[in-house]
Amino acid sequence: MRHLTSAAVLIVTTLVVLGVPAVVRAQETEWLQWGGPQGDFMTDVTGLADSWPESGPPKIWSRPLGAGHTAILVADGRLFTMYRVSHGEGGGRPWTPQETVIAMDAATGQTLWEYTYASKNQDFGQGAGPHATPLLVGDRLFTMGTNKELHAFDPATGDMLWSKNLVTDFGAPPLLIRSMVKPGYGVNPLAYKDTIIMQVGGPGQSVMALRQSDGEVVWKSGSFLVSHAPSGLISVDGQQHMVVFGGQAVFGMNPDTGQVLWAHAHDAGNDFNFQVPLYSDDDKILFFSSGYIGGSRAIRLVPDGDLVHTEELWYDPRLRFTFLNPLRIGDVVYGTSGQSATAILTATHVETGETAWRERGFSRANMLYADGKVILMEEDGDLSLVRLTPDGLETLSTVSLFNTTTWTVPTLVGTTLYARDREQIVALDLGPR
Repeated sequence: MRHLTSAAVLIVTTLVVLGVPAVVRAQETEWLQWGGPQGDFMTDVTGLADSWPESGPPKIWSRPLGAGHTAILVADGRLFTMYRVSHGEGGGRPWTPQETVIAMDAATGQTLWEYTYASKNQDFGQGAGPHATPLLVGDRLFTMGTNKELHAFDPATGDMLWSKNLVTDFGAPPLLIRSMVKPGYGVNPLAYKDTIIMQVGGPGQSVMALRQSDGEVVWKSGSFLVSHAPSGLISVDGQQHMVVFGGQAVFGMNPDTGQVLWAHAHDAGNDFNFQVPLYSDDDKILFFSSGYIGGSRAIRLVPDGDLVHTEELWYDPRLRFTFLNPLRIGDVVYGTSGQSATAILTATHVETGETAWRERGFSRANMLYADGKVILMEEDGDLSLVRLTPDGLETLSTVSLFNTTTWTVPTLVGTTLYARDREQIVALDLGPR
């Protein structure tokens, strides 16, 4: 059910007049998919401050939101994300068995429209869904819910264009098969030509491509175990490959047909793979990582005529980036490795697996790169601005931003950072003072 909300209904907890210019600058770019412009959390944004006041970057606005880990999209002055109503402290239980897709005004945080649908609570002991991030393609917004509820909306009005349930419509398994903890579906759709592609699951349909206009199946392929990881597009000697991080292996597939082009084993033991592998066509190295028992691998894709072979470069079972996103900057991969509340910020040479350096003092963190700096959103709620180089870490500023667990990677549009935890969403001005 869709709700259009007037400004009078919404109470925005903070609105700083000095922040308005930052919102204007924010419209210079957009954030339309998981991972931002290129899907790798690397942006071309410039003009960020080199440090923040002790109180942190100026807050433009903040407002209550709700539980969930969905990242925030930005387009045409609107924000899009998803949440579930929580009646407990810190986004905890009890949870309403419904999910909501919400559009907000980027300048104020005011609700523009909402769409709420029934969605069964799953094993939310570590945090409630929705977990997946929407996708904006032209005049369509695609969202994916905890229980594989796929919707397509008009982003301007909130009108639902079509919907599919991957379980009831296609016979997909409702949850991951080997996972002991079943928090719900977390796969972000991928746009390719006139389709959206995602891991679905089930015999002959591990991966499916659906037509963007009506949700009809264009192709389906594979009978391998699936994971929570979204798919990504890479170029191998000018040929597009879709990288699918399944439950037991990484696959290269033809995004037009679903044909498997190559595969490399990587068994996390529980299908808890979450990331889009990092790739550079300059050295043809593909890096991917899992938490728990999975560890990290780097392989080289070796074209051989019409074939592609994989060559394993190294494997490190102790380097574990779990559900958070590492960055590849140059020839080094940076990320917070660890399974508990404490983690080690690690720099690893991508070709050799050699550790460049390690730094303690952080909890597990999501990361994004802009203007020669890296923004770290730690799960304990601390937000940091740092410089990462192969020679070491330079911390520029740190502020305690949230009081609850924060597993959502922030979104940077212009010099405005949008971030959320399990209770609220904020807009911060990261521009110079």
